[in-house]
Amino acid sequence: MRILARLLFRLARSRLGRGLVSWGLTYMSFALPVDKLRQTPTLLAFHHPKPAYPLHILIVPRAAIANLSTLAPDNTAFLTDLLTTTQSLIAEFDLERRGYRLICNGGPNQDIPHLHFHLIAEK
Repeated sequence: MRILARLLFRLARSRLGRGLVSWGLTYMSFALPVDKLRQTPTLLAFHHPKPAYPLHILIVPRAAIANLSTLAPDNTAFLTDLLTTTQSLIAEFDLERRGYRLICNGGPNQDIPHLHFHLIAEK
């Protein structure tokens, strides 16, 4: 399953894959080969298939949102889900005690052209 997830992430960086990622998250998230932690009508949270930290969780909107600058401020359903999902993951993994970062990359630092957040912890 992890091999397929890695291949999908590689595909997502290609021109063809950009549209497929957004479509898959919107309509086929149930079939994605990832270790899902949360799934709401507006987002999906899962363990990163190629973690760079001991705890590395991706939080991804199911709608096609290219990056943070294109996220509409009135998208309250996603923003509410993002906040409550992140808070529940912080509690579940005891991150308030351990320490954590919530990261959103943009511009050339954003590997996949679909908005996503990294919830990471060192320990």
